[in-house]
Amino acid sequence: MAKGSDKSANRKSDIISAAIEVFAEIGYYRATTAQVAERAGISQPYVFRFFASKEALMVAALSVSWERILRSFRRVTETSTADTLEADLIQAYEDILEAHQNETLLQMQAQTIREEAVREVMRNGFVEVNRLVRAAFQDAGMEQPGQRAFLFLARGMLCNIAMSLGLPELIER
Repeated sequence: MAKGSDKSANRKSDIISAAIEVFAEIGYYRATTAQVAERAGISQPYVFRFFASKEALMVAALSVSWERILRSFRRVTETSTADTLEADLIQAYEDILEAHQNETLLQMQAQTIREEAVREVMRNGFVEVNRLVRAAFQDAGMEQPGQRAFLFLARGMLCNIAMSLGLPELIER
């Protein structure tokens, strides 16, 4: 890849990271691309060089957050034994919650956003996580893999709420 392309890719990543922070802190509807640009240390027109709209930037930010989860879960499913799979997936998600709280807050907000592109990336993320976890549970020979995947996702949603409200006692094991 050419050096200019590396810089461009890095700048795009910087913009997405800034958007995740800004959207998580003040909300998608209140946030502006000017605030994202300021956080990224660039001009607002430069944001539009990479993203056609604030909605496109939100979709990119959500896609990054879902890909992080999927990458982490794939790694777990490739390395865990049947005996440790579920616990390892839970730990992987708890690690994501701790290290990437803004991405979780962003996803939580996105569940209430009515724009179709945002709804689609959220649906696709949940579907893919459910598919991956369900298949991993099935491949591990666990009983009722669909039910266990459902409970795993439900636990994840409760973890999100506990983190966002500062209520760790909701998820203490």
